Amino acid sequence: MRYLCAVYIDPGLFQAMTPSEAERLDDEAMALDRDLERSGHLILAEALQSPRTAVTLRRRDGRLSMTEGPFAETHEHLGGFLYIEARDLNEAIDIASRSPLTRVGAVEVRPTFDVMQTVRDRPPRDG
Repeated sequence: MRYLCAVYIDPGLFQAMTPSEAERLDDEAMALDRDLERSGHLILAEALQSPRTAVTLRRRDGRLSMTEGPFAETHEHLGGFLYIEARDLNEAIDIASRSPLTRVGAVEVRPTFDVMQTVRDRPPRDG
């Protein structure tokens, strides 16, 4: 089964780190990614640029609105993600709990739904 491990960063905790602490955190995160890749658990890992670079789109009553920056006003922001393969939720939680980024934020573990498989399996509806 596949899981998204969404990494939320607390900017205050991250910015309070010394350059050597930040470098060590980065090295530890990269080491975990390499370990997960070797073990066959890692499908994809990506870091995101600052929320200031985001654009949020919404369509209401047929009209599209665009807001620069993140829409949500939150203490933490989405900083990246791991997309992993795991036997079950317990294994996915175990994998995510190894992330050093939990020291400067949180990691949300959520099973994914294979939309493309559903698209392939479902015949088009007439009309």
